[in-house]
Amino acid sequence: MHLQFWGAARTVTGSMHLLEVRGRRILLDCGLFQGKRQEAFQRNREFPFDVRSVDALVLSHAHIDHSGNIPSLVKQGYQGPIYATPATYDLCGAMLRDSAHIQAADAAYVNKKRARRGEPPVEPLYDLGDAVASLHHFVAVAYHRPVEIAPGVHLTFYDAGHILGSALTVLDIEEGGRYTRLLFTGDLGRKNLPILRDPQVVPEVDLLITESTYGNRDHGTPEEAEARLREVIQRTYRRGGKVVIPAFAVGRTQEVVYALHRLTEARAIPPLSIYVDSPLATNVTEIFRLHPECYDEEIAHFMWVDGHRDPFGFSRLTYVRDVEASKRLNTLQEPAVIISASGMCEAGRVLHHLKHTIEDPRNTVLFVGFQAENTLGRYLVDGHKEVKIFGEQHTVRAEVESIDGYSAHADREELLEYIQSLLDHGGRLERAFVVHGDEENAQALAQALAAMPVGSVHVPVRGEAFEV
Repeated sequence: MHLQFWGAARTVTGSMHLLEVRGRRILLDCGLFQGKRQEAFQRNREFPFDVRSVDALVLSHAHIDHSGNIPSLVKQGYQGPIYATPATYDLCGAMLRDSAHIQAADAAYVNKKRARRGEPPVEPLYDLGDAVASLHHFVAVAYHRPVEIAPGVHLTFYDAGHILGSALTVLDIEEGGRYTRLLFTGDLGRKNLPILRDPQVVPEVDLLITESTYGNRDHGTPEEAEARLREVIQRTYRRGGKVVIPAFAVGRTQEVVYALHRLTEARAIPPLSIYVDSPLATNVTEIFRLHPECYDEEIAHFMWVDGHRDPFGFSRLTYVRDVEASKRLNTLQEPAVIISASGMCEAGRVLHHLKHTIEDPRNTVLFVGFQAENTLGRYLVDGHKEVKIFGEQHTVRAEVESIDGYSAHADREELLEYIQSLLDHGGRLERAFVVHGDEENAQALAQALAAMPVGSVHVPVRGEAFEV
């Protein structure tokens, strides 16, 4: 059995790992690499293997850094199935099409610059037709329903508790009379988060591929996060300002809306208008409503016992699709909360809201998710007082706050606790591979694992291969 790491190796983006067993090739995730434009363009367009040689793709969840290069894979000749949970399939139906629009806009922006230099235009990485074509390859597999995806290889999904439909990928492999259980965490969620169930423990794991996004950092609790949210809104309201919340369309937007619903019902925040200004987030919220089988007991109780049938809708909340309605939010004179994508402020309508609010000290920009290096969100969180938005320089006078308790990624303590639970449930963990974390976090988690009863621990670099 041969395992090679082609993405999310000592970085948190572009998840993609290639497993070869019994002459078959199985790809784990096919994520979009996000980083500096030229490097990202090359990495995403040029696969380091023959895509036609891949027999199956297993997708852990719908986040773009795990799913976003699937249309390129299909465009270049991939013919096999794409295994995912039903909710992941539905989310990809919205997210991959949205990604195609972003690719087109990005190519148009680059081509304007190239035209001024007399250079030929570049094609988008993929277009809407490519995204839709890739959806025909999806095969929906429910949690705990084993399916044979190659001779001697059976796939079972367990709930990862990260976002709607996220899965722990379990491959039971028989090769030459040897039986091996491989677990790929994808992105591991956290216990006691609102909306979703806790990550499920997989028994008798032999080989582990684990994420390490927060391998050297601990989060606040969800309760602390909600208290901070309340305080920020109250403080900004007293100043007569707006709270702009850059939020990922999948997961984070719904968590914040649900929290605001509860705070509104409890009259814990002032009576102000709340807007979700993101067509993708609006579409994704509709998908959330279609999958109550993924909900935990808390939200089920809120819906059916407390009588709030729609956790993602209440009287003070408005979902905004129309462009003109979005523009009108920038002329609001009264306090309000505006939730908008993208979560790292790299694209989307949130940029327009930041442009109109960031120089007013009455306002607050509230971050509720991870901010990667070299993104506008990271510059703001790091305290930069001058930032560029749409190429124009802006002075940051608004308050900038960050709440990490909403993170959907397990932190260091939670990762180690989960891996210990694998050992407690018959896991041998003969080898562990640490991925999906920057150098500091990946190495820190690897050092902690080396102190546990785990076999050899590796932090692979891109392209590194192992016989397992």
